[in-house]
Amino acid sequence: MSTEHLLIFLAVGLLAGFLAGHIWKGSGFGLVGNLIVGVVGSLFGVLLFGMLNISSSGIIGLLIAAIVGALLLLYAIRLIKRH
Repeated sequence: MSTEHLLIFLAVGLLAGFLAGHIWKGSGFGLVGNLIVGVVGSLFGVLLFGMLNISSSGIIGLLIAAIVGALLLLYAIRLIKRH
């Protein structure tokens, strides 16, 4: 992975975390927490889409996969946090 691809991936992850924080209303993890969840969730979303053979090519596809991953990660964290 080139430096350019890594920077794009991180930028999309940050955007996904920001959007996931606004989509998932509630107590939240704050701006920085949601951005970190977005980066980790974007990796999870891309891997999940790959395992399910769902195409996530291009910036829009990457953003959709990243948002889905971030939302799933937020959901999992809140389930764990609740117990």
